[in-house]
Amino acid sequence: MKTKILVSACLMGHKVRYNGSEKAQISETLLRWQHEQRLVTHCPELAAGLSIPRLPAEIVAGGGKDVMEGNARILESDGNDVTGHYQLAAWLALRAALASNCSAALLTDGSPTCGSEVIYDGSFSGLKRAGMGVAAALLREHGVQVFSDNQLAELIAWVEAREAEERENDSV
Repeated sequence: MKTKILVSACLMGHKVRYNGSEKAQISETLLRWQHEQRLVTHCPELAAGLSIPRLPAEIVAGGGKDVMEGNARILESDGNDVTGHYQLAAWLALRAALASNCSAALLTDGSPTCGSEVIYDGSFSGLKRAGMGVAAALLREHGVQVFSDNQLAELIAWVEAREAEERENDSV
């Protein structure tokens, strides 16, 4: 069975980021996977009803898991609390992944939703720190392997190893 992967829409060239831009990471492998219908392209923030453009938002006083547990907030640069929108975004990403049987996700790092290695530090000064956004944390908590846009090679290796193991098990 071919591995299905949830992928941030901005990585596939859709202009859905907070500032109306994209962050295309389209490689030969991603194009092949898209042709094979392995990719589920999804923007959690758009699915949750956030607009384009929108103000930058950062997690304050914690990480994505803390936000999902109600112990941290997500604020826009003007101080507006948008925690509920981002919590909904995380649940919608999980629903999209589970409904499509995705076992992995390729997400945009730095985002308060999709960051999986780093997120902004909540000061709106451009500083980043280690951490995960709300969707990355929720997906990982539910057994979806999460890779950042900087880890495409690792995702490809993970998929190849997983599918080789499945072929081996099928032949036994």
